[in-house]
Amino acid sequence: MKPVASSSTEVTKRTVSFVSSRNLIRSAMSAPYLEREQEQELVQRWKEQGDQHALDEITSSHMRLVISTAGRFRKFDLPMADLIQEGTVGLMEAAFRFEPEREVRFSTYAIWWIRASIQDYILRNWSIVRGGTSSTQKALFFNLRRLRAKLVQSNETLSKRELYTRISDQLGVSEKDVELMDSRLSGPDSSLSMTVSPDDSSSAEKIDFLVDDHPLQDEIVENMIDSERRVSWLKQALSVLNDRELRIIRERRLKDDAVTLEMLGEKLGISKERVRQIENRALEKLRAALLSQNGIAAYHA
Repeated sequence: MKPVASSSTEVTKRTVSFVSSRNLIRSAMSAPYLEREQEQELVQRWKEQGDQHALDEITSSHMRLVISTAGRFRKFDLPMADLIQEGTVGLMEAAFRFEPEREVRFSTYAIWWIRASIQDYILRNWSIVRGGTSSTQKALFFNLRRLRAKLVQSNETLSKRELYTRISDQLGVSEKDVELMDSRLSGPDSSLSMTVSPDDSSSAEKIDFLVDDHPLQDEIVENMIDSERRVSWLKQALSVLNDRELRIIRERRLKDDAVTLEMLGEKLGISKERVRQIENRALEKLRAALLSQNGIAAYHA
C-alpha cells in the first residue's frame, strides 16, 4: 500500500489548525529524537506499507525542526500558528517524497520542504501585492532587507542606485526588480477605499482618482452587436451582385490593400474605365439592396 500525499496533507492541516501553538511547541519539545536506524525503519514502514503510526512518529519527532524554522520568519508579522501549520505541510510532503535508499538523514531532506512551504505561504499572504513567484524573485523577497542592512552598515557611503546595483549583482536579478521589490517592502498596503484626506469623512476615495480610458462593458457589447448586424446586412446585400461585380467590389472595397482600376482591368481583360463603370453599378445595386432590407435609417447607421 502506497501512502497518499494529498489526503495526509489535508489531515495534517486540519489537525494543526485546532491545536494551539503553545501546546504544539510543548508537545514537540518533549518528543524523543530518532536514531538513524529508527528513522530508516519508520520511513521504510511508511513508504512500503503505508503505516500511519510510523508516519506519526516521524512527524512528531521532527516538529521541533518545523517550529524552529517557522521562528526564523517571525519578522513578517504573520501568525506563528499559521507558519507552523504550513511548515508541517512541508514536513508531510518531505515524508512522502523521501527516499531512504539515498542514506541521508530525513531532517537534512525535510528542511528544504519545510522552508519552501513556509516561504510560499508568506509570499501568498504577506501583502495584497504578490511578491513574485520565480526563484529569483523569491530570493529577492527574502534577502533584500538583509543585504540592504548589511551594505548600509558597512563603512562605504552608497547611494540608493549603488545599493540596488550591489544587491542586483549578488542575487542575479535586474536593478529594476530590486527597485520594485524595495518599494513594495518599504510601505504598508493601502486600501483604495480610504479617503484622500483622513480628517474629512466626505472626501473622495483614492479609487476615484484611478481613471480607466477603456470603453465601458455596455459600450463594448453595443459596438459588437452593431458590427455583427452590419456584417449580416452586407452579406445579404452582396448576394444581389453577379460574379464579376462581386469580384470587383471585393478587390476594390473590401480589402485593406485595394487594387487599382488599371490592375484589375488587366486581370479581367477589360479597360479600367469599364471596371469603374461596373464598380459604380455594383455600388448602386448594394445601396438599393440595403435600403430595401433595412430602411433609410438603418442604412445610414
